[in-house]
Order: sequence, then structure tokens, then C-alpha cells
Amino acid sequence: MKNVLKIFIVLVIAVSAMQVSAQKSQKLGHINFAELYEMMPGQDSIRTAFTAYQEQLQAQFQVMQTEYETKLNEYQTNLATMSNIIKQTKEKEIVDLQRRIQEFQQTAQEDLQNKEVELTAPLIEKARNAVKEVAKENGYSFVLNSTEGLVLYTEPADDLMPLVKKKLGLK
Repeated sequence: MKNVLKIFIVLVIAVSAMQVSAQKSQKLGHINFAELYEMMPGQDSIRTAFTAYQEQLQAQFQVMQTEYETKLNEYQTNLATMSNIIKQTKEKEIVDLQRRIQEFQQTAQEDLQNKEVELTAPLIEKARNAVKEVAKENGYSFVLNSTEGLVLYTEPADDLMPLVKKKLGLK
């Protein structure tokens, strides 16, 4: 009986020791990613390229706006002497030009956003990779972006989605 008790105690201690050693301590870190991004070299060339693209779109918009104003002024000046068919044609041209200007503005805004992503993505990826490498090298389990509270890095872990769906009865 004493031997069984001794064996049981040794087993309990061994199992407890294994559980403690199996549990890895979680190290949490944070970084101001926006500040890191602003410090990275290459910002000047990104701003220059973005500004040049923005100015190109602005120049095209100005050309369209000038054309619109010219047609509108010409229409208003010659309105009294125009026949109905010419008046309708000019009105249609002006309305069509207004519509094209509005479409251009919407498209230009989307293009600017896409251009910004295109220009900044490589630099952001480089910064993220550096954060991941530093986290792995220094044993961090989680790294948070202190400006936005987003997780920038986490160790690979189990996906709890199937278990939570099962608990909630979801398919």
C-alpha cells in the first residue's frame, strides 16, 4: 500500500511538472507602428511619386473644368440667339460634361487611394517583417500596435472557430 501511494505521488508530481514545462510563458510587446513607418527611409520618394500622380490628376480635372466653364459661358452668352435644336444640343453637352467630371472625380479618388496603397505596401511589408523577426528572435508571443491596438504579430495557434461554432450550434 505504501509503495502504491509513493508511486501515485511520484506520478502526480511528474504530470504536474510536465504541464508546467509544457506551458510556455507568454511575452507581450507593443510598438507604435505609425511612428516606425514614418522613420523608415524611402518616405520622400513615396511622397514625391504620390504628389506627382495627384498633380497629374488635378491637371486633367482642371482641363475638364475649364472646358465646362467655357461651354457654359458660351451657352449663356448665345442663349438668346440659339435655335431650339442647338440649345438642346448645347444643354446635352453641358450635362454630359458635368456627368463626366463627376465620374472623373470619383475615379480619381479611387485611383489616388490605390496609388497610395501601391506605393506604401512594400514599405509597410518591410516594417511588418522586421516586427515579426524581432518578435521571434526575442520570444514575444504577441506584438500590438500601440497606436491602433491591432495585433501585428502572434505565434501560430489553434483556430478556435470550429469549437466555438460547435458550442453555439452553428454550421
